[in-house]
Amino acid sequence: MALHRKLKGKITVESKIRNLRQDDIKLIYTPGVAFVCEAIYKKPSEKYNLTSKGNNVAIVTDGTRILGLGNIGPYAALPVMEGKTVLYKRFGNVNAFPICLNTVDKDQIINTIKAIEPVFGAINLEDIESPKVLEISAELEKTLSIPVFHDDRHGTAVVALAALFNSLKLVKKPLSSKIILAGAGSAGYGICKLLRFAGCRNLIVVDSEGAIYKGRTRNMNKYKKEIAEITNPKRQKGTLDSIIKNTDVFIGVSGIKGLLSAKMIQSMNKDPIIFALTNPDPEIDPKIAKKAGAKIIATGSYMYENKINNALVFPYLMRVILDKKIRKITLDLLHTTAKAIASTVPSTQLTYNHIMPEIGNKQIQHNISQALKKFK
Repeated sequence: MALHRKLKGKITVESKIRNLRQDDIKLIYTPGVAFVCEAIYKKPSEKYNLTSKGNNVAIVTDGTRILGLGNIGPYAALPVMEGKTVLYKRFGNVNAFPICLNTVDKDQIINTIKAIEPVFGAINLEDIESPKVLEISAELEKTLSIPVFHDDRHGTAVVALAALFNSLKLVKKPLSSKIILAGAGSAGYGICKLLRFAGCRNLIVVDSEGAIYKGRTRNMNKYKKEIAEITNPKRQKGTLDSIIKNTDVFIGVSGIKGLLSAKMIQSMNKDPIIFALTNPDPEIDPKIAKKAGAKIIATGSYMYENKINNALVFPYLMRVILDKKIRKITLDLLHTTAKAIASTVPSTQLTYNHIMPEIGNKQIQHNISQALKKFK
């Protein structure tokens, strides 16, 4: 609180022209800028060479799903979006702008993003309630000429898969291990899709009604139906405390503090892996999880060891997306990115308390850039 009160916001806008002279004004503004405007009008692709569009990202939210705080509105959302702009600039040298919209109407959000597209090289959807955000993303992907990155879905899925790769390596278990995913919102949906793409076949997703399975009718939507088609092959039913028995991995993106108990961990298989990713308060306190027998415990918070936070993804991945003008974010691209991030921690340095690189590790950008060379 003291830091934010002192700063009065974490971002500013700076000019690339450090020492503005009188003669420069006629070049950057009038009359000289008219020649640049005409050049773009005659050849629209020049917008990427003559303006900052290609390095600008809009972080768009309506404030309905902020961290684990829920629907706290666009004004209270602004500190989170400002923080993301700082990380974008510091680690990806990307110009990101917080766009906190004073509407929760899906069509208004879509139309607003379409209207501001000329300024930006990519859109970053952030902290919008599900399933609305998935519908917004799908519509924008069909109509916009720039990529639509959804950090809760894409970023969280990548970092969770990267952590899973390294954790399973440590405990010597395969991708076919039994995984419980708590939460079927946008993050849960994204993780589910990416884990399935990566080869995780023994996966069950649990929501407030219990296990999702093919044929369930209560509290379902089109995205949960899609989850049901690709998970829970034995159509197991029940709540988390029964479903979690004899499983190997728990991944929590439920938004519920204290969802996971010590007793649940004790019912899991030997050397259980616990990813309690809800922020600001995880599904279980890491100390309680360790005492209950968790072999590896990670959270999405920078308060604890083993940070599985999408800040490891969005600045670095967006840098490559913008540079290569990648139009569509595919599961293949996300899977490749997850492997690149996981490989940043050499096998010789992997420990139960160190499964992921630190955010400032410059090797992350190098590895992602190299891995994504084949993508267009």
